[in-house]
Amino acid sequence: MRREIITWTVVAAIIVAIFGGTVFVLNATLYSASGFVRSYLDSLARHDVDGALELAGTVAAGDASDELLVADALGDLSDITLISDDRDAQGIHRVVFGFTAGGESGQSTFSVRPQGTLLGLFPRWSFESSPLGVLQVVPQHGTSFTVNGVKVQASVPDQPAPYLVFAPGNYVLASKSLYLEAAPTDVTASQPGAAVIASVKLLPTKAFVAQVQKELNKYLDDCATQEVLLPTGCPFGEEIDNRIVSTPAWSIAHYPKVTLQPGSQPGSWLMPSTDAAAHLVVDIRSLFDGTVSTFDEDVPFTSSYVVTFLPDDKLLISGQ
Repeated sequence: MRREIITWTVVAAIIVAIFGGTVFVLNATLYSASGFVRSYLDSLARHDVDGALELAGTVAAGDASDELLVADALGDLSDITLISDDRDAQGIHRVVFGFTAGGESGQSTFSVRPQGTLLGLFPRWSFESSPLGVLQVVPQHGTSFTVNGVKVQASVPDQPAPYLVFAPGNYVLASKSLYLEAAPTDVTASQPGAAVIASVKLLPTKAFVAQVQKELNKYLDDCATQEVLLPTGCPFGEEIDNRIVSTPAWSIAHYPKVTLQPGSQPGSWLMPSTDAAAHLVVDIRSLFDGTVSTFDEDVPFTSSYVVTFLPDDKLLISGQ
């Protein structure tokens, strides 16, 4: 009996030692402050938004939109490596991790505080401040753009629009629509709680220029149907001192070549003053000697227009 008691005592001691060692190892790794942060970063790497948000805790959006807190907006995150884990006198841990995002290496620093224990054995942790960052996007000359392929619509052009994003993370800003496009811009949000400012410079597409050219040509063609010397609401006309004896016949000799640049008002586009020419044919009688001759000449003119967008990709072209 004594031998059995000794045996069981030794077994129990071994079990306790193994259990204690396991608790020690878990507390030093998975349930440590750095292990808590790693779990958050691993969630981002897996594009597990729900898991990342659960670890992040309460998100105070303020005036920042949360529409980019979705899996599709997350970029690649890899090479997650613990660099340091320092504790201050209040028990707050300053944890620094290295990473690779968008092909570039970086570092992020997180503040983590203890939040009780699990089963009285394992420490629990929470972020001292939100690990999310803010991406301030200035959409120049438009409102529509994409972030890592996710479509975003800002309320007004040329003004900063704040969006909550996971940090660290790489975000590619771009735009490609029927009328406006922007070259991709890479932005990395490295530090939790920090704001990153980026611009999306939207420029006219070839389709935009072609559509304005088409509508402008049609407008000038309609002007040319007016059988008067000074067509109403049109950029060309001719004043003749002598008496006309035939119906004026207009045609467009040279259409203005459309180029577009940002207008003075947000979201507007300006076609600067551009040379063009109409052609007029009309018979005139001289008030001096009564002879009849034909005016058959090009009439030069310049035109400038402001283009704004209407619903359903319609365009409003107004003369300057």
